[in-house]
Amino acid sequence: MNNTMKAVIIDKPTKANEVVLSDVPIPQVKPGWVLVKVKAFGMNHSEQLLREFEIESDYINKPIIPGIECVGEIIDPSDSNFLTGDKIVALMGGMGRSFNGSYAEYALLPAHHVFAVKSSLDWHEMAAIPETYFTAWGSLFQCLKITSEDTLLIRGATCALGYASIQLSKALGCNVIATTHKESKLDLIQSAGANECILDDGSLRGKADTATKVLELIGIKTLKDTMQSVNEGVIVCNTGVLGKIYEWDHFDPIKDIPNGVYLTGFYSNYPTEEIIQDIFRFMDQKNLKPLIGKIFDFENIQDACIALDEGTINGKIVVRYPDHDTIL
Repeated sequence: MNNTMKAVIIDKPTKANEVVLSDVPIPQVKPGWVLVKVKAFGMNHSEQLLREFEIESDYINKPIIPGIECVGEIIDPSDSNFLTGDKIVALMGGMGRSFNGSYAEYALLPAHHVFAVKSSLDWHEMAAIPETYFTAWGSLFQCLKITSEDTLLIRGATCALGYASIQLSKALGCNVIATTHKESKLDLIQSAGANECILDDGSLRGKADTATKVLELIGIKTLKDTMQSVNEGVIVCNTGVLGKIYEWDHFDPIKDIPNGVYLTGFYSNYPTEEIIQDIFRFMDQKNLKPLIGKIFDFENIQDACIALDEGTINGKIVVRYPDHDTIL
């Protein structure tokens, strides 16, 4: 029996074209943790940030295998309630930062952040759901309290999270306004289902009067303008950081949040069994399939990282293990 696996390991800032596969030991199971055969995983902007600069932070357990989500099968359930062969999704909770993540053939994961799911989707389709759809779901339903009566404005919609948010809110029955700062991508957000598409020139004043809820995906770079562009009573959820500004200097909530406008935010580090089940149930009931930009085989992980960093893929990037059908 082979006791090693292929994995990406980093311990310093690493450019996409420097990402390589290494041979490392398959993790040994311990109480409270389960061993998962990774079938596929989605790629995320936060993994790019980890490679670019976050890897130098003290709180990163180096060397680390990146990857904050995956789908796969339980190989060894340890002392958990899982059964060998259970189909699972896993995400967040320190995955790929505090402990090794999904850029590997096998992952040792804490049982409390692993969730059994029933789904008719293929592995690569399932892999597009966990982090992206959990973040969209939490932003829309937990933070924005969205209903079918709402007109939702999504600022910065041409990303995987934006496409997922359009899909979920449209399936609920909402009217959706979506923005992009690239004219060439207006057709993309329209084809994703947006009722109205706006070319974002840096200000939305006078362009978002009908919005009742706002999902802000660019982040702090445009958040003040967003709040000043909507009517009293509107809820704004700041979820994304596409603008690459991560802290708001000299933020004065009394002056910077307009009277009667509500500001909230969604942090995706705490998934629950109930929400994960709700997402997959909703996808089934509405006959939805996740929106995937491109699929890479694991052996081509470097190409997937390059595509992630360059932002050339419209939608979620998924990495799969096409030959990963053997039993450990």
